[in-house]
Amino acid sequence: MSNPSRLAGEGGPKGRLVVSEPSPAWRWLGISQVELGDDSATVEMTPFEDMANHAGFVHGGIISTLADSAMGRSLRTLKPGVARAMSFDLKLSFISAAKVGEKLQAAGRVVHAGRRTAVTECRVEGPGGRLVATASATFAITREKE
Repeated sequence: MSNPSRLAGEGGPKGRLVVSEPSPAWRWLGISQVELGDDSATVEMTPFEDMANHAGFVHGGIISTLADSAMGRSLRTLKPGVARAMSFDLKLSFISAAKVGEKLQAAGRVVHAGRRTAVTECRVEGPGGRLVATASATFAITREKE
């Protein structure tokens, strides 16, 4: 995997942006980037006990955060680049419970990107590709100057 702490120049992968360091929230939650593609990003985490709900499964807010992170990261692959992105509409559909300690992967994809807003979608999966949740979001974006 490429170094996510630098911007890709001429020698970067396909001339695309390699996203900067993870946010403090990502470090705190243990979220890491797995892959960046054309208009897509995959992130993962392994939830721990403090992330459980009263029933002992992963709290829905943690799953929501993982999905939001994947969708937001997918926006960083756009050209012209996105300097800032903030979700203002987020919809999640929970399909199955996620267990504490099992790795979760979220694959976000850009559906539409305009000058000021973008629409994304995401699949959150557990081990073996078991579908945990689907999500969609609309982001307010600020584009980098070309």
